[in-house]
Amino acid sequence: MPAKAPALNHALQLQLALLGERIRAARLRRGRTAEAVAKDAGITRVTLARLEAGDSAVSMGNLMKVLAVLGLDGEAEAIGADVKLAAKVPAGEIPLRRVPPRIRLKHYPQLRGLAWHIRDDEAELTPDEAFELYERNWRHIDKEAILPREHALIERLKQNVGQGVMLV
Repeated sequence: MPAKAPALNHALQLQLALLGERIRAARLRRGRTAEAVAKDAGITRVTLARLEAGDSAVSMGNLMKVLAVLGLDGEAEAIGADVKLAAKVPAGEIPLRRVPPRIRLKHYPQLRGLAWHIRDDEAELTPDEAFELYERNWRHIDKEAILPREHALIERLKQNVGQGVMLV
């Protein structure tokens, strides 16, 4: 059963409907059927139809899957780029999200590999401990396999624990 759509004002509903229509048009320009795109994206045809109709209950994850199947995942980078204000407030001046007080190893595969000596699957590290492990053992990291979530953690650790520097 689909999630209940969040209440949106008319202008936002219209924007979602237009986004859905643009996704549908992109699919049709590529000569792809709804069934094929849905299958390739790992979602149901009904979910794709809801996305193309501008249903606000469709998850961002499903939107990104469909954009990737259509070769439009790079277009998502423009969302929130804030071109007008980006020149006035450079990205480097926007504070990163805070570092969690405890970092669960099981959520970060590369960090888990570095902490091989810790046997507890529910183990947690402090930000200082995690940063030290990354910094000291960076040569053992598979840089191609770093998940986006872990990459974001490393950047936050570098900014918050390493004061913008990671000695690797």
